[in-house]
Amino acid sequence: MLENIRISLRGIWSHKLRSFLTMLGIIIGIAAIVAIVSTIQGANEQIKNNLIGSGNNNVKVTLTNDGTALDFSYAEAPVGVPTYDQTVKDRINEVDGVVSSAFYHSRDYNDGMYYQSTSMSGCELLGIDQDYLSCAGLTVSHGRGISRSEYDSNAAVALVDDVAAQAYFGGSDPVGQSVDINGVPFTVVGVVREATAFQPRITSISDYNTYVGTASGRVMITNQMWPLPFIYDEPLSVLLQASSPDSMTTVGRSCASILNSYLQMPSGSTIKYESTDLASEATRLQQLADSTNAMLVGIASISLIVGGVGVMNIMLVSVTERTREIGLKKALGAPRRSILVQFLTEAVMLSLIGGILGVVMGIVMSNVIGAVTDMPVMLSVPAMIGSVVFSMLVGIIFGLVPSVKAANLNPIDALRYE
Repeated sequence: MLENIRISLRGIWSHKLRSFLTMLGIIIGIAAIVAIVSTIQGANEQIKNNLIGSGNNNVKVTLTNDGTALDFSYAEAPVGVPTYDQTVKDRINEVDGVVSSAFYHSRDYNDGMYYQSTSMSGCELLGIDQDYLSCAGLTVSHGRGISRSEYDSNAAVALVDDVAAQAYFGGSDPVGQSVDINGVPFTVVGVVREATAFQPRITSISDYNTYVGTASGRVMITNQMWPLPFIYDEPLSVLLQASSPDSMTTVGRSCASILNSYLQMPSGSTIKYESTDLASEATRLQQLADSTNAMLVGIASISLIVGGVGVMNIMLVSVTERTREIGLKKALGAPRRSILVQFLTEAVMLSLIGGILGVVMGIVMSNVIGAVTDMPVMLSVPAMIGSVVFSMLVGIIFGLVPSVKAANLNPIDALRYE
């Protein structure tokens, strides 16, 4: 076999230009496949990082009506939704894949919230329990958090995030200031921020709306104090921290099932708890990208077939050129199998070298595409190995006919060939 490889490489090198032109279709096909797979995988990783973000693996479970999240800024709370306690949270925390959980109230819009004369209606208002900050990946960057005694005594204290602090307090220190919520003053005791400084990759206004949005920060009070500014209790939502991005969808559905088991809704009601996690959205977008990837790879593979035809053509020429050599070998006793293997090895080596050069060219193309278009690129080792193996298969398949022709030559006719 080593001798056949040496003879094949010598034959390829002796006709360098012809061999390169023969390999060109394979090189282009493999390069296109590597570049396509690399850019698609890079896009998938960008989707995953942008949507899942800082790595908190958070899942929100909220009350919905016919699949639409209920907004209590405008709608009254439905009857039949209980107030959940620590017992329910313990059940949720026992779900496989749940690291921690937190109960909270929320309103995306509240026209009764002010700092001095400045309306803070654009802020998200949250009523949180003591586990919320750690579960959401928030840390206190200035001031302090809400103490257990303040939770237990229903103290009128609040936290603001760094976005709200910059947007509404005019550069002054928010700690010690008062925020009025529907006529109830809450004293700001601390400023919180994301524990991980994650910034999504924004390349368009659509990306901005998807990943950043237009929120003007958050204000947080204790969930025990929520009924004071809003007169009545409202249904709780749950924030979950999953152990991994892959478990986000599962733990969200399990938590929703637990909460729904406590609902006492009339027959035919469409009100229920549902999970909304960004991992499932990332999976959907990645599946769309993968289907596009498969189509593009299929198109690029056509050039491999063209390259295979080129290998077959040049091997047929090689058989014709070396007819007398084949006749001499057969006259000296060379079996058909050795002739077959020799020419098949040359066809495989042509395809293999083309495949390796195609992988190198694909890596270069991927980096150029990433640099020119600012698209992320993630090189796929399995795609590279698979491409090289596929190119060898092309050599075997398309080199088989010329090899069989060479092996079946009559030695007398071959020796007399001019």
